[in-house]
Amino acid sequence: MHTPLILAFTCLSTFAHACGGNVSSFIEGVKAEAVRQGISAQAANQFFQGAAIDQAVLRADRAQGVFQKDFISFSRALISQNRIDNGRIYGQRFDTTFNRIEAQFGIPRGVLLAFWAFETDFGQVQGNFNTRNALLTLAHDCRRPGLFRPQLIAAIELYERGAFDPQRTSGAWAGEIGQVQMLPKDIIDHGMDGDGDGRVDLKNSSPDALMSGANVLSSLGWRPNEPWLQEIRVPENLDWSLTGLDKKQRVSDWASLGVRAREGNLGPSNLPASVLLPMGRNGPAFLAYPNFDVYFEWNKSFVYVTTAAYFGTRLSGASVYDAGSPSSALSGESIKVLQRKLEARGHDVGGVDGILGAKSRAAVQAEQQRLGLPADAWPTQALLNAL
Repeated sequence: MHTPLILAFTCLSTFAHACGGNVSSFIEGVKAEAVRQGISAQAANQFFQGAAIDQAVLRADRAQGVFQKDFISFSRALISQNRIDNGRIYGQRFDTTFNRIEAQFGIPRGVLLAFWAFETDFGQVQGNFNTRNALLTLAHDCRRPGLFRPQLIAAIELYERGAFDPQRTSGAWAGEIGQVQMLPKDIIDHGMDGDGDGRVDLKNSSPDALMSGANVLSSLGWRPNEPWLQEIRVPENLDWSLTGLDKKQRVSDWASLGVRAREGNLGPSNLPASVLLPMGRNGPAFLAYPNFDVYFEWNKSFVYVTTAAYFGTRLSGASVYDAGSPSSALSGESIKVLQRKLEARGHDVGGVDGILGAKSRAAVQAEQQRLGLPADAWPTQALLNAL
């Protein structure tokens, strides 16, 4: 399963949001911008020979309904016994690389194994979209040009360096390349030679891919040798309005409120943390530490991030979560109805898309508080009716 990495980028040029219109004219504009950034005109011209818009990329971009699933459904779909078994196998096979990552970056192997599994099934399914055409398509499309135009120019730079073949380089529909699916700008900024052969090959070298992925996480703010997510037990009388990723307290404060680790001990007492209830007060419960926030720099989907972080704990030895007995999830269409009602009350839900993301959850919690319902950010039919 390919899930697009939505990484944080800065320093977009004045032209970063130019999009749409005649494709040939658009390409000429990109070439001109590339040259202004120091890339040779010859490289820019050669890069685009035979380039074309890929309608399959646009269809994939518009069809991300999988993120409408709730956490239990999504995690059970992605975390198979086969992936768990392969996680152990690949963890042992590349033990030296993971030891190096843990020593250099302080990132546990379970974290990277989880991303590696979800992005490409440990390098086995890297995608067959022509990367140049995918990036051209998404840069030309006016949905997210500010993200993809710099990536297209970065791909031209990689081509000029001899590290990208416009005709043959392939990957995911959103332009990511290699075993942990990195976009061109991140390859330039954070690609690492993990196997010592003098080049960065994210498609064929697992050590290169893993070291590069670790370097990306480090650049996004990963705090070395700290936890990221931990399953907890929460008391039935907890003030649910205190929960949610936008509310943090020290671990010691949560402990004083009755929060307990389901296994082992809670993290360091002075760490800030949030109580995360992906399916409300009757479902699984986690303590999210500062490193959990880094996941949202890798991918913006709440359910993907929570599942990837949880899978990282499983690959590090944690047990299967206690699913509890949460209220039934609303359908994607019902979530859209809910989002419209929340927008009508002045909440920013991040768009009406049927996906219960962080903004929608915060709006749900605010309305639950207003209506005197348990404010656990999990929308129910009762809330929908009350609105």
